[in-house]
Amino acid sequence: SGPHSNGYSLIRALVEKSGLSYGDAAPFESEKGGESLGEALLTPTRIYVKPLLAALKQTDAIKGLAHITGGGFTENLPRIVADSGLGFIIDLDAISVPPVFGWLAREGNIAQNEMLKTFNCGIGMCLVVEKGAVSNVSALLSNAGETVSVIGEITATPGVQYTGGLAL
Repeated sequence: SGPHSNGYSLIRALVEKSGLSYGDAAPFESEKGGESLGEALLTPTRIYVKPLLAALKQTDAIKGLAHITGGGFTENLPRIVADSGLGFIIDLDAISVPPVFGWLAREGNIAQNEMLKTFNCGIGMCLVVEKGAVSNVSALLSNAGETVSVIGEITATPGVQYTGGLAL
């Protein structure tokens, strides 16, 4: 559901640079359609607690969680595996990027690596799940109304590596 209360100092600067006002039509396809720029940017942050608690009660295959906020993937994912020597490979082609992020990237001439450090780019919560349970956990969350994307895997190399590219 959009920027998730993150990056708004940058967003405000980009809106000012664009010459648009918050009452103008959003210059990108918004979630609800026909929203003003202000309404689209202030889409409430999605709260994941209910579906996650329900899934955690139904399976012990969820091994870690990361809310993708300030620091994006680059800073938040490593916290799941801190001091383990492990890391992540994230397939950027597997991420369906909401149009607001494409507009922000273009308006601010923001490079992909900066987008990944600043915004969630459409993935608000990441779960680390046992490999053999990915389908089951995905089904639990999908049945609870969540959009689920399998975007990566754990690797023996610390940090976050990216393959593919964001469709901005």
